[in-house]
Amino acid sequence: MKRVKAACICQTLHFMLKDDLGHDYAVKLVKEEVEKYKASLDKNRTKYKIVSEETQSDGSVMIKIIKQYNTSPVGDYLD
Repeated sequence: MKRVKAACICQTLHFMLKDDLGHDYAVKLVKEEVEKYKASLDKNRTKYKIVSEETQSDGSVMIKIIKQYNTSPVGDYLD
C-alpha cells in the first residue's frame, strides 16, 4: 500500500493583458487579478510560497509558485 506523505505543485502563471482594452486599464486589471488570486489561496487556506513575481515589460505579471496539492501535507517543500 502507498500513501502520499507530501505533495506540492510548482506552477509558472502568466497573468496576461487583455488585448481589447486600453493599456493602462489592462495593467490595472492584471494587478487586481494577481491580488485576487493570492487572496483566494489565503481564503481557501492553501499553503504556498511565491518563488518569484516579475512584472514584464508589457505590464503583464509572471509568478512562479509552489503550492499545496489538494489537501495533501506539504512536508518540507515550502521551507
